[in-house]
Amino acid sequence: MKQSPQDKKLEEVLHSSLLVAGGFMGTDGRTAQEVIEADAAVLEAMGVSAARLAQRMRDVTAAAETGLGTWVDWPGGLRAMVEDYKGNLVCPWPHAGQYHKRVTTVECPQTQKTLMWTDLNVHLIEAHGFFEGRGSVFRIEPAEAVRLLFAKE
Repeated sequence: MKQSPQDKKLEEVLHSSLLVAGGFMGTDGRTAQEVIEADAAVLEAMGVSAARLAQRMRDVTAAAETGLGTWVDWPGGLRAMVEDYKGNLVCPWPHAGQYHKRVTTVECPQTQKTLMWTDLNVHLIEAHGFFEGRGSVFRIEPAEAVRLLFAKE
């Protein structure tokens, strides 16, 4: 399928390092649309929508903020921590959107599984169904996120 000029521009932005180090696509050779479709299929197979996952991520971040940089317990044997940084991250899609530079880490000490995300990741998942490309610093594997954040449901 031929890409529109807007899609080509988005691909350029996602592959460049202008907004984030290493770009949003990392080493992934697929197009952004292929990444989005593959990740949507994973979520559908697991019975969790992107909106529901994004909401759970926001809930974890909000709970972890109360710890002021220390670990906070989360149901299901998880714990979470938030680290704040100066500045904002900009959404690569062509719309207004700046997101606080904050990293949330959630882990299960029992299994040693860890997941990290930024506020921008949550937006990208909810608004665009985009978990970033393989090899990018903040790529979130949808299946791993669902298994960790919805383990006790």
